[in-house]
Amino acid sequence: MQVILLQRIGKLGQMGDVVTVKDGFARNYLLPQRKALRATEDNKKVFDGQRAQLEANNLAQKKEAEAVATQLDGKTFIAIRSAGDTGQLYGSVSTRDISDVITAGGFTIDRRQVILDKPIKSLGVEDIRVALHPEVIVKVKLNVARSADEAERQSRGEDVTMIKDEKIELETFNPDEAFEDGARPGPVEAGEEG
Repeated sequence: MQVILLQRIGKLGQMGDVVTVKDGFARNYLLPQRKALRATEDNKKVFDGQRAQLEANNLAQKKEAEAVATQLDGKTFIAIRSAGDTGQLYGSVSTRDISDVITAGGFTIDRRQVILDKPIKSLGVEDIRVALHPEVIVKVKLNVARSADEAERQSRGEDVTMIKDEKIELETFNPDEAFEDGARPGPVEAGEEG
């Protein structure tokens, strides 16, 4: 299906480009999200009439995104999650979790703006890309830790997933102290039941 793009879409084209996409992608994503119009003669005329207004709106949104990008770029956010001793998370950190953490930090973003290359399934500091606008992408750091103290240690560069060699001092076992009355049962001989 041929469509006219109403905004820049990565790997497809710029605003106003007529591109060919799969029917399902157009019907299920581009058209309902108002990111494109079917490439009919009538829609081409409508687009040409609205092109100046669409470009002005796009420019205003881009400037707003760039203003937010200057404040957001390079910030570090902390996500507290449960994990095992080896640093493996019980579950993974999703785009929704990341958007909630960033929103709690004072920046309003949607989960669809978070770009994850791979799922986050372990403790550590990860670089995350956030698309504030199709043409404005910033990087933030996400510090995934089990506690705020651990997040602080990770931010200093410590590896919190290493299991430290801890010496456990064993107490000497005194069998006389194990029984209340001090009477220990004797050895069980063959044929007897204790």
